[in-house]
Amino acid sequence: MTKMILALDTATRWTGLALHDGKRVIAEQGWHSKHTQTIELTPAVGTLLEKSGVAAADLQALAVAIGPGSYTSLRVGLAVAKGLSLAHQIPLIGVPTLDIMAASVGLRTGSLLVVLEAGRKRVIAGMYRWQERRGWQASEQPIIETWETLLFHLETSTTFAGEISPEAAKLIRASKKPFFLVPAAASVRRAGYLAEIGWQRSRQGLVDDAASLAPSYLRDPSGK
Repeated sequence: MTKMILALDTATRWTGLALHDGKRVIAEQGWHSKHTQTIELTPAVGTLLEKSGVAAADLQALAVAIGPGSYTSLRVGLAVAKGLSLAHQIPLIGVPTLDIMAASVGLRTGSLLVVLEAGRKRVIAGMYRWQERRGWQASEQPIIETWETLLFHLETSTTFAGEISPEAAKLIRASKKPFFLVPAAASVRRAGYLAEIGWQRSRQGLVDDAASLAPSYLRDPSGK
């Protein structure tokens, strides 16, 4: 059996799983969880492996989204990934949530802003710049902000991707600034890209300590 990497993403209500053999995505699924990731994730992983004819012993590495994102959701994904890693001695790779979304967006003019819902009409936002051979790379630390404030301070050509509500899309279009939205299907945070990032880092030996790897929470500067 070809060695594979299993990717798990529970950073927000969107949950994603994928299997990758280094050349192609073998299996992938994603769905919106309504605060049920604790009971959904482990059975879903088992079903994905079984349907693909893959055992835990066939896994060369595990990739998991480490945040930013929801406190509870991140802990669910990391707990399952750590359990598999420690039980079967599988290398574990933590990947920032926004990097996963950015990896799915092709080259575009200007900057890329990736967003995640943060509640209370706020979003977690991370700015990315295109680098030849490396693709989109984070240029600033992510922030938590309201859409109104975020759009007010942006002036340059920017493409938006990620968790963008219909109301937020209206605000972006109404801004009359050089802003662009990727299609809804392109804004899905796919676990297949998480698997690809994990595979590349695994080959470079960039793995994390499963015992100490922790979620990355973004502190709201307002304290809310």
